[in-house]
Amino acid sequence: MRRSPKPVIVAIAVTAAAATIAACSSSSSGTSAGSSSSTSSSAGGQVTLSWWNNATADPLKGVWVSAITAFQTAHPNVTIQNVPHQNEFFKTNMPIALKSNNPPDIYQQWGGGAEATQIQSGKLADLTQYVSGWIGTLGKAAAGWQVNGKQYGVPYDQHVVGFWYRKDLFAKAGITTPPTTIPELESDNAKLKAHGIAPIGLGGQAQWPDAFWWEYFAVRECSTSVIQQGMTASNMSAPCFSKATKDLTAFLATNPFEPGFNAVAAQSSPTSSAGMLANGKVAMELQGDWEPGEAKGDTTDKSIDSKLGWFAFPAVPGGQGDPSSVLGGGDGWSCTTGAAEPACAQFLQYIDSTEVQKQLVTQASIGLPANPAAESAITSPAVKAAAQAHDTAAYVAVYFDQALPTNPGLALDAAIANFFAGKGSNSAIINSVSSSSGH
Repeated sequence: MRRSPKPVIVAIAVTAAAATIAACSSSSSGTSAGSSSSTSSSAGGQVTLSWWNNATADPLKGVWVSAITAFQTAHPNVTIQNVPHQNEFFKTNMPIALKSNNPPDIYQQWGGGAEATQIQSGKLADLTQYVSGWIGTLGKAAAGWQVNGKQYGVPYDQHVVGFWYRKDLFAKAGITTPPTTIPELESDNAKLKAHGIAPIGLGGQAQWPDAFWWEYFAVRECSTSVIQQGMTASNMSAPCFSKATKDLTAFLATNPFEPGFNAVAAQSSPTSSAGMLANGKVAMELQGDWEPGEAKGDTTDKSIDSKLGWFAFPAVPGGQGDPSSVLGGGDGWSCTTGAAEPACAQFLQYIDSTEVQKQLVTQASIGLPANPAAESAITSPAVKAAAQAHDTAAYVAVYFDQALPTNPGLALDAAIANFFAGKGSNSAIINSVSSSSGH
């Protein structure tokens, strides 16, 4: 699934939001659930689980509807109430929902520091005892939804950010192999420009693609331990973070992006940066593994998938980060404390079953499944390359806005977006995290 857009700051009337939450939520009936068989609900009673997700349209919506039908058939006393919402809803309304007396039973959860922040509401269920028998099959993917060793959420997919490129445009510019260092990338950009090709699409109107760039330079400049310490302490004072800004400044000076990049949408139209890549208007875009699925919806070119290649963010000479480390994240779910268990956890287990995971890959183009057994369903060579890079990475750095607590993460995003718009500075980026966390 595509990366959740960064939230637009809007004024929300709490009373109106509370009314929406009350209308969309459904409290669960029953007390304790039984076995993982078709009678998994509480002592013979019917269970209703309200499920807030971001699948507002097909194909993902269709996969979820099919999953609900199959699960309810196997568990006739469980009803899953499907309540789709736009991504932005979760960023703005979930904190309000978790403060209410009637939050959803299951909701979209991106893990990391944002999840840790939400735990403070006292409304997130500790799923450890219910998932301990199978969560290990997900491998290291599950760790992103753990806090203090406890499982407060479960992923259903994983993401890795890298460069998607048009193989035909690279060939036109005489580029035979993807760049492996930033100087090589800048050299290739010059070759593309010489052939009248805009090198890279950004989609800066959405702002969140901006963060990928600064964060990747930080992942290349900083060692893994420094990144981890920075996320844990909400502190970017280590010199390598400032080096990341210096790297970004030098790269921006080469004019690598599409004309007017700050006003270009990121997704969902032929004129977005994803659409520009799909229609051959730019040669590259730094985006997540959802890019091929997005591209297919932004062009009439039926052969676009075969024209796309993938390569990792290039190494920064002298950087302390492992060149194989990647930036990424994932989508998942949390159950709230009012949800009937183990029914809620069992539904999450079903979503992570190989059967459903393969459907997500083949029908919804989610990219990388959380269940490694479903990776065999990936057919795109480019997506396979992205999956391989993710699976063999020395370190998977979670998007900083998700790894950090909520407020510092949002502040960092805003500071990076301002920098791309020519309104910010290195000190504004570095200080945004600590000042918003109260440090």
